[in-house]
Amino acid sequence: MTVDELFERASRRLVRGPGVEQGRMLHAVGLRVAGGKYFAFVTGGQLVVKLPAGRVAELIASREGIPFSAGKGRPMKEWVGLRPRDEAACAAYLREARKFVAGESLVPG
Repeated sequence: MTVDELFERASRRLVRGPGVEQGRMLHAVGLRVAGGKYFAFVTGGQLVVKLPAGRVAELIASREGIPFSAGKGRPMKEWVGLRPRDEAACAAYLREARKFVAGESLVPG
């Protein structure tokens, strides 16, 4: 399954829930919290999500993530490109990014 297909399937559940809308970001289908900030989109065969800079650095260091640049040659410190292995992994990244952008705690409890 392609990243586009994983994103489409995983995002359907989020869009049905409260506070999440679908829109366009950088000429791609993306997800945003209601009324505002984007937290995920797919481009160039990768899922791009917004996460805290420390989490982005962690994903890049583990080689799970790829630095993301919007075309200006400079990686954006709170955005990371990913290639999730399945729908569950894709959905987990989407939930993590939504929580971050919505200002919810990322720490359980």
